[in-house]
Amino acid sequence: MYGGLGLLALALIIFAIVKGKGSSKGIPVQMEEVKTRTIYETISGSGKIYPETEVKISSDVSGEIIELFVQEGDSVKIGQILATINPDTYVSYVERAEASLNNAKAQESTIKAQIESSKAQKEQIIAQIANSKKMHERNLVLHQKGVISDAELDQSESNLKSLQANLKAAEANIRSSEQNAKAAAYTVKSFEASLKESKTNLGKTTIKAPMTGIVSSLSVEAGERVVGTMQMSGTELMRIANLQSMEVRVDISENDVLKIAVGDSTEIEVDAYLDTKFTGVVTEIANSASNTKGLTSAVTTDQVTNFIVKVRIDVESYSELIQAGKGFPFRPGMSANVDIFTEVEENAISIPIQAVTTRPKDDAQKKEKLDPSDLKEVVFVVKKDTVDMVDVTTGIQDDEFIHIKSGLKEGEKVVNGPYAAVSKELKRGSQIREKLNKPDKPEKEKD
Repeated sequence: MYGGLGLLALALIIFAIVKGKGSSKGIPVQMEEVKTRTIYETISGSGKIYPETEVKISSDVSGEIIELFVQEGDSVKIGQILATINPDTYVSYVERAEASLNNAKAQESTIKAQIESSKAQKEQIIAQIANSKKMHERNLVLHQKGVISDAELDQSESNLKSLQANLKAAEANIRSSEQNAKAAAYTVKSFEASLKESKTNLGKTTIKAPMTGIVSSLSVEAGERVVGTMQMSGTELMRIANLQSMEVRVDISENDVLKIAVGDSTEIEVDAYLDTKFTGVVTEIANSASNTKGLTSAVTTDQVTNFIVKVRIDVESYSELIQAGKGFPFRPGMSANVDIFTEVEENAISIPIQAVTTRPKDDAQKKEKLDPSDLKEVVFVVKKDTVDMVDVTTGIQDDEFIHIKSGLKEGEKVVNGPYAAVSKELKRGSQIREKLNKPDKPEKEKD
């Protein structure tokens, strides 16, 4: 009896050993089934939130702020008075310009009166010349008859010539006065322009809102002196923004910016709203790199070249926050991360990215140093307890999966780990065994 039990135990031990050897035969791998998925190719970037429309307000005139009617965060409407600059100096400019204009108009009126007087004198001289001609003609007849002497005839002729000379002088005076009148008219226009400018500057002492929005920034207080933009860059008083339309400005590298197009949809994560994602759309792509604007010297090649891409945040994606009482949930300067969906492939044959590796092409096997053109993309397809190496053509990819354009069919199984096995160990016909999908290097337990 004891001999039979010993034989049975020995047989069980031998069976366990044989089974253990069989189970350890082959490279342990992880497997994944080939499936169809919708793959979104994304480009990620980080940036800041800004109002889509924000206006910087500066004073056109210099002076002291005597009244300030708004505070930061106030809502304002277009045309609303925001502040007042001391107008006293500009009132005196207007009064001086009005006086100069009135003086110029008076001079113009005097010159016009002189013209009318000269024209009247001309008419009088013309009448005198006509009368003198008649008298001279009569004297000629009388002289021929011997009634009057030569001296009297010469005197009548001299009177006629004198009147004709007076006529020319009167005409010259009229022309001169007309030129003076034109000059006086130009002077009047000049003073009218000066008066208009003075009144405009006086009006600019009252600063009004150019748009409806929120005072997002206030840089001055009542009593401060500001410099007008007519003299130099000017003092920025405040900013008004439309916080109902916000955008994210993200830095995108030069390698990725060419893949992005206006109208691409996006997914936005704002640091201030954890576990919440918002949608958006690309509205503008910069034509010049953000780190080269304003540089006069050549940019070194080792600098990172980024382009600003503007993404408008869809209002519907945060409408719940507005309904919750947060009228403006986003503040200028908030940090955000954006995923831009540059391409979409629906019903794409796909596998995990780590399942795709490279191997030398058949004609490049004997080369000591391989170029990228000497490599081909392959995957290892499971054939029971072995694998077959299959050449594939890949397409777009997301964070986890890659589109396989050719080489695989839906339902096949491929090896997707561990990395060392896929990248180096496996060959066509290699024997494998499946293992649980556990991390290659499990994380250490925290104390």
